[in-house]
Amino acid sequence: MDIGFNSLKELYDRVYPALKSKVRELKRNNIDYINEIDVWNALINKKWKKEKGLLLSDIVDDILNIENQLIDDYVKEEIKKSERKVDLESEII
Repeated sequence: MDIGFNSLKELYDRVYPALKSKVRELKRNNIDYINEIDVWNALINKKWKKEKGLLLSDIVDDILNIENQLIDDYVKEEIKKSERKVDLESEII
């Protein structure tokens, strides 16, 4: 049976339980700052970037079996790219 998706959002919603399972695994391994969005984005931008015609079973398998280090490295790369600003708005004095 071929399951089609009209958008990445629809696919994301469909595989969300697998993403959630992967995040639970990461937390058990003391990586508690990574969430489902991070796992998805790491796969989209690192593993699936050049892939075409992936099957739902392949996508779920990739989610559950992606190396934790690959996700961790991806998130750290993204943090390095983000602009950090000094908070001068909080009222502490």
